[in-house]
Amino acid sequence: MHTLAFRPVAHLLARPVVSLAAALLTGILASAAALAQDPATRPAPYWSDAWRGWHFYEDPLPEDQEAPPPASPSSQPPSPQAPTRAPELIEFERLQKTLEEYRNIAIMRPTESNVRRYMELEALVVNQASFFADMAKRVAWATPELDPTLQGRPVNAKALEVFDETERAERSRTVAELGNDHVLFFFYRSDCPYCHAFAPTLQAFQEQHGIQVVAISIDGGPMPGFPDARRDNGIANTLQVSQVPAVFLAQPFTGQITPIGFGVLSESQLLERIAIVSSPEGQAMLPGATRQIALP
Repeated sequence: MHTLAFRPVAHLLARPVVSLAAALLTGILASAAALAQDPATRPAPYWSDAWRGWHFYEDPLPEDQEAPPPASPSSQPPSPQAPTRAPELIEFERLQKTLEEYRNIAIMRPTESNVRRYMELEALVVNQASFFADMAKRVAWATPELDPTLQGRPVNAKALEVFDETERAERSRTVAELGNDHVLFFFYRSDCPYCHAFAPTLQAFQEQHGIQVVAISIDGGPMPGFPDARRDNGIANTLQVSQVPAVFLAQPFTGQITPIGFGVLSESQLLERIAIVSSPEGQAMLPGATRQIALP
């Protein structure tokens, strides 16, 4: 009886409670939606509220971000284009490849037709190269700076004679200038036939180009043409003179000494070598050749 009596009451009480809960839930959802739509009414983050404290973790609310506008097709950078090649290059590569293929075929199968085909194409290439060579000559004739016969040592016999004479005069002036503070050391042995054959050349070189030749006897014997020859005092051993005759270019007040050559040399060879080893370019080529010792 009690159950039957209270069931209608419980049923009546449950309906208002469910309606009240639904209403509250609906209001909360509406408030949350309004707050989400209005950024100005959003609650402050948890770290700015002292009552919520730092130990309370909340995910930050997402910020409204505007989507970037779609890029227009005109603003996109143009795609890089491959550089165009000259048609002559394409034709040359095709011809080169065809010639190689014809040659390989003729080598592997040397029939008359294969060999003839390769030789005909090769003749065409040779004729084209010959035409290029003729055109290059004409361009060089009309352009002095591109003419190889005008650069360096000439090839014409008459021009070569003038070139050699001019070069010899320039080298002679160089040696004469060196004679102001340089000497030539001539190492010899009195029993050396090559030394006796070389001595007159050095004597004439001294008189013609104005540079003093100091003769140094390794064995202490005399040498015709050099009555003031000195006896070796150990300088030959210092310079490691292992073969005579030997010629060195020396600057007495600095002690710098540079080898010129060993054996019998001609006048033109002496001029050339002295001019080269005394130039800055020649010294830079072989800096270790010049030594500095105390000269007597």
